[in-house]
Amino acid sequence: MTRKTTTTVAAIAAAASLSAAALPANAADTIPQDQSVRNVVLVHGAFADGSGWKGVYDNLTKRGYRVTIVQNPLTSLEDDVAATKRALERQDGPVILVGHSWGGTVITEAGIDAKVAGLVYVSALSPDAGETTAQQYQGFAPASAFVIETTKDGFGYVSPEKFKTGFAHDVSDADVAFMRDAQVSINMSAFGTKLENAAWRAKPSWAVIATEDKAFDQAMLIHMAERIKAKITKVSASHALFMTQPKVVADTIDQAAKAVSAKKQ
Repeated sequence: MTRKTTTTVAAIAAAASLSAAALPANAADTIPQDQSVRNVVLVHGAFADGSGWKGVYDNLTKRGYRVTIVQNPLTSLEDDVAATKRALERQDGPVILVGHSWGGTVITEAGIDAKVAGLVYVSALSPDAGETTAQQYQGFAPASAFVIETTKDGFGYVSPEKFKTGFAHDVSDADVAFMRDAQVSINMSAFGTKLENAAWRAKPSWAVIATEDKAFDQAMLIHMAERIKAKITKVSASHALFMTQPKVVADTIDQAAKAVSAKKQ
């Protein structure tokens, strides 16, 4: 596989979404030398890979952050948490840990790491200890536009016919076709795994919610964010907001890092 084809699922959409507006406007956006939280770890969700964070990565590194992107195997919660912990081990100081969608479950479990200073949930799940990811959907309207098809061995894909409307309606037809055909499957049993820890109970949290997200009921996203007492930012975007709204997501991460740094002083 060539280097070009390994940037699966999100690379084209991320590149298309980048513009001058996605990057810091001037030197004033560069983080101060005495800011204690300078590391960011980004965790992608199901049906995507880490390349979707390209716009957020570019924005944050321009500001002076050291950014690490986790590549989840999506084979189990345990495996994805282990991948995230390996990334955390490589950090040289406190970290803002960020998760999109399923990645929210991952950072909720992995975020108890002592290096994690704050959590950012990007249209993301946030179960409590003893809960499963699947339980978060109970009592909320089903996401009829977001349809998952399951293989014989228990891995799930977003239905090709529903991919654009359910996952990324704010991405061009050409780019969303590439994302659809390069999507990464997840072991569906992961959604039934109970969490042992809930990092948000001890760490400050922020949430970016896409108001046009078709993967989750809006009431569900608000409920989860309010339960963890997250500082909430809303943006008009699809479930793929981690690709299509890089500046909004990066701004929230920057706010989290600055807030936690101020408390440490």
